[in-house]
Amino acid sequence: MLNASISHEDIDNQQVTAIISHLVRLGREQDYEEWIRGFSAVAQQFRGYGGLNILRTSEQVHPEYVLVLRFDCSSNFKDWLESDTRSEWIERLQPLIARPEDIQAMTGLETWFVLPQKLHKPSIPRYKMVLVTWLGVFIVLAILTRILAPLLSMLPLLLNQLVTTGLVALLLTYVVMPQLMKLFRRWLSS
Repeated sequence: MLNASISHEDIDNQQVTAIISHLVRLGREQDYEEWIRGFSAVAQQFRGYGGLNILRTSEQVHPEYVLVLRFDCSSNFKDWLESDTRSEWIERLQPLIARPEDIQAMTGLETWFVLPQKLHKPSIPRYKMVLVTWLGVFIVLAILTRILAPLLSMLPLLLNQLVTTGLVALLLTYVVMPQLMKLFRRWLSS
């Protein structure tokens, strides 16, 4: 089932993160692991490929895998999604999974805190989200104000704030928050 809630025309310049879940048939885990290696090698060939992370649940009865696949923009994601190559690999996947794959495509800030919920774990406590986001904003603002203050001081206050907050959002989404999420992954999920 595909639940791609993005408009390709409106946000073509934003990075797309596809969260793909597969419920693997019991006893087919080794075959699925081989499928992932091949699938990953093929995905890397596509324009705009930004990486693949594989998350595995520890549940033995219903092993679920979550693939986190990134593309640089929605048009490249769409090219991959609609490709014959991907269709062939999905066809190879069918005997290995217990239900059809689920794909959720997201852009921007919504990808920061979504993964633990997908793995059927309790959601990240809001206070932890606030602390990590606060740290990210602090880091970006501390750096930007030092660099940009002399350059933007001639602008009217509102224009100065518009430029600064735009850069903060951009850097948080594409640089700082992905790194902070990796750094604090264990703490966030505990």
